[in-house]
Amino acid sequence: MVKLLVGGKGSGKTKRLIDCVNSALAASKGNVICIEKEDLLRFQLSYKVRLVATDAYGICGYDAFYGLLCGICAGDHDITDILVDATLKIGGKDYEALSVFFEKVARLSAVSDTNFVFTVSTDVENLPQKILDSCEII
Repeated sequence: MVKLLVGGKGSGKTKRLIDCVNSALAASKGNVICIEKEDLLRFQLSYKVRLVATDAYGICGYDAFYGLLCGICAGDHDITDILVDATLKIGGKDYEALSVFFEKVARLSAVSDTNFVFTVSTDVENLPQKILDSCEII
């Protein structure tokens, strides 16, 4: 399942994501991963959460981002949740590419039995209908 936290800059998406990470950690019988562009959430998350900063691995664009997600899921079959902050900063602001990315992630979610949550810094009305049809806005 792919869920989105959508809102403009400063609307509290990252705080809500941290709450989602903590909830996932409390409910999970496996591993919880948090992905962000830079290493900013280190002191706001439990040490039990695996934190991945995409800048450290040179991840830029949705193809590389999807490859990272696939590699993470392939490398650890005990992952229950992957939560991502700053999706547009990592992949870019091309909403068509974002739509294709979320379609791929939805298939990855089904294959790996992993829940995904992404923050998207824009207003809901800016997102293509394909994204709204395939993802749950929370």
